[in-house]
This record gives sequence, structure tokens and C-alpha cells, in this order.
Amino acid sequence: MKQIFGYIGQYAKTLHLPGFITCTVVLTIGVFLNYSLDVDQFISKQSSISTAFFYRYLLSLAAFTLPYFIMALWQKQSFVKQKQFLLLLFMAPAIFAFKMEWVTFTHLTHNAFYNRYWNQVLYWPVLLIFIVACLFFIWKSGLVKDSQNFYGIKTKEINWKPYIIMLLIMVPLITWASFQADFLQTYPKIKMIAGIDGVGQLSWWQKLLFELSYGSDFISIELFFRGFLILAFMKWAGPNAIIPMACFYCTIHFGKPLAECISSYFGGLLLGIIVFNTRSILGGLLIHLGIAWLMELGGYWGLMR
Repeated sequence: MKQIFGYIGQYAKTLHLPGFITCTVVLTIGVFLNYSLDVDQFISKQSSISTAFFYRYLLSLAAFTLPYFIMALWQKQSFVKQKQFLLLLFMAPAIFAFKMEWVTFTHLTHNAFYNRYWNQVLYWPVLLIFIVACLFFIWKSGLVKDSQNFYGIKTKEINWKPYIIMLLIMVPLITWASFQADFLQTYPKIKMIAGIDGVGQLSWWQKLLFELSYGSDFISIELFFRGFLILAFMKWAGPNAIIPMACFYCTIHFGKPLAECISSYFGGLLLGIIVFNTRSILGGLLIHLGIAWLMELGGYWGLMR
């Protein structure tokens, strides 16, 4: 943990406090508006995929670009005027907005219940392939320079102990959350296709397969938010790449319980700081996947109570 605290301390020394406060206040207003006006629900209920993508893109674009311009104005930095940076700045929200609003449903079986199940199980891995393909194209295009590894996928020189300790710290917090009504409305995620009564229809291996598929979505998230939005954008912004990533990351939790949404901002900052220093996303992936599956276990436990 000393190493992690060291990373936080180093970042605190470089942090421009007025810019950070301004970005946090703007994000707070966005969170308030979302939960007051149900912005995320409004986007999700759009009947047209293209319309939903348009609104999602606007939300993601605002969350990602505003912090960059706020930080640049406070610190009088000119990197926001560079063409390659601007191209990626406007491209990144489009990639993830498409990922969030991409809806596909294939007729795989005559049983409606299992048709929903298999479509969902295939959905997350397909999205992972989409994200990897987009980032690989950008990586090969020369827009970003990362000759050592592909967006932080490296295992060398990683001290796994701090990540395991951080994960263990989350166990009592998730245990507490598993008794909260809004948590149990969301978890386990398998309820979104099976319903509370339908969970019992699935065998243990089908539930396990679902959870593995669900886990693949977190690989997409870590690769995109920490690998791409930190390690690619730090070429221009340095440590200033962390706050815009965390703001953008917070908005993809707008449909989650409020406490989870708020904590995602600070969690995004922490994971961003770690990746900025280690140049690896694997430690953060361990934490993110571990927390996600612990929350799933908390949800299953809630169903059994």
C-alpha cells in the first residue's frame, strides 16, 4: 500500500487544485441533473438506436472534453489546439457511446427465456472485440505512440500485493451495500434477463458462464478508460489526462445507484493515478473485476435471504 500512497502523493504535488475543484463542481452538477431528471433513462428509452447514440455521444463528449478545456484554461496550456489530440478527443466518446448503445438481438433458440440469456452472454464479448478492434486501429495508425505494450497490457514489474489489499478492504463495504434496497434492485446482473424468479431456472454453469461474460465487459472498460484515455492522452496532457477520464468514467455509471456513481469518480481517479505511474492496466483490472464479482456475490446472497 505504501507504493500506492506514494503514487497518490506524487500526483497531489502536480495537481492544479482550482482546475480540479472546477471540474468536480461541474461533474457534481451533471450528477445532480442526471438523478433529478433521469437523463440516463431518457437516453436508454429512445426507440431509435441512432437517436440514443446521438444523445449518449453528447453526454460523453461533454463529460470528457469540458474537463480538458477547463484544465487547459486554468493552466494556460496549448495542447488542446493540436490536431491529433482534438481528433482523438472527439473520437473517444463516439467509440464508447456506440459501445453503450449498440443493441443486437439474434434468434438463437425457440425458447424466449434462453434466447435472452444467450444473446446477453454473447453481447459483452462481442463488445470487447469491438473496443479492441477500434483501439488497435488507432494504435496502428500512428495517432498514439506506445511501442512497448498495447495500452498497458503488461505483467512485468507489477507488485500485486497492494491490489489484493485494496480488494479485501472493499469486502465489508460491499457486504453492507448488499443489504441496501437500491443495490439489490441492480445486482446480481443476471436479473436483467431472467428476473428474480427466472434466476432459479439457470444451472450453476449457466450462471458461471454469464458471470464470465459479464467480466469481459470490465476488460473493455479498463482497456478503454485506463489504457486508452490515460496512456494515449498522457502524450499531450501528462497527469492532466486523469481528471477528464474520471469524469467520463463517472457518467457511464449514471444508471447505477447514486453511491456507486459518486464512488466511481474517486475510484476512476485512483485507478488513473495507478496506471499513469505503472503504465499497466492489469492491477486496476484485478480490482475492478474483483469488486464487480464481489457485488454479484452480494446480489446472489441478497436473493437467498
